[in-house]
Amino acid sequence: MKLRFASLLAASLLALTLGPALAQAQAPAKVEIKDDLGHTTQWSRPPQRIVTLLPSLTETICALGACDRLVGVDRYSNHPESVGKLPKLGGLDDTQVETIVSLRPDVVLLAPSSRVTDRLRSLGLTVVTLEAKSYADVQRVLDKIGTLLQVRDAQAVWRRIEALVGAAAQSIPPQARGALVYYEVDRSPYAAGPVSFMGETMARLGVKNIITPEMGPFPKISPEYVVRAAPQLIMIGKRNADGLADRPGWSRIPAIRDQRVCVFDAKQSDVLARPGPRMGEAAQIMAQCLREQYGSKP
Repeated sequence: MKLRFASLLAASLLALTLGPALAQAQAPAKVEIKDDLGHTTQWSRPPQRIVTLLPSLTETICALGACDRLVGVDRYSNHPESVGKLPKLGGLDDTQVETIVSLRPDVVLLAPSSRVTDRLRSLGLTVVTLEAKSYADVQRVLDKIGTLLQVRDAQAVWRRIEALVGAAAQSIPPQARGALVYYEVDRSPYAAGPVSFMGETMARLGVKNIITPEMGPFPKISPEYVVRAAPQLIMIGKRNADGLADRPGWSRIPAIRDQRVCVFDAKQSDVLARPGPRMGEAAQIMAQCLREQYGSKP
């Protein structure tokens, strides 16, 4: 009897000693991330109601298996199809702040350039600014959002991107390698520079950009610059392609003269313009363009 009492007493003392430590170990760890503007935010648990105001962030949330946590997105978010059912919250110039507030999000994810960041914070909302402009940025943002969602292996998405880009690079015919390429992202014209994610994809595929690194990721250039650069291939979205050969002096450009112009439809342009989970698919689209223009790899 005394032995049993002693055992019970010892067990009780052990429980009293270890109880708080065990409870702390079993409690969910706090979520903490530092965003691109240097703001550090904490949550007691992973956010369950998320608003995204940038298509690449929407796609990243979904690629990490948390589409069901989205309660609203910007008007340009259209992938995957399921986000089409969510409230659309406007764009850069007409963000619907009141609607966002009514959705009671645990966090609003948006770009550092967003004009409503301060207003959302003043209304008591938690805001995290994240944006990717390069391959390294995409990997970093995946890590940040993976931490936010408490996803165990967010880098699995990155490995898939790398695998698809690598496969695309392997498919490029030898005669296309080193080709001088101009990628027009807007008819102003704005171009994709080599330090942008689009330019990095071009480099991975073995072609040469007419834009130089010091000009930045997406520089505005003059039409005359393109004429002087004499690209051998032009990549452009369908909405910007009309009248391409009619631009002053452009009929002399080798790409126009030799009819080596890849025109991407709206869906392809969406994939190509979004630095996120579909960059592997973007590389495949560019690779198809190069194969078509320079002949398939034997």
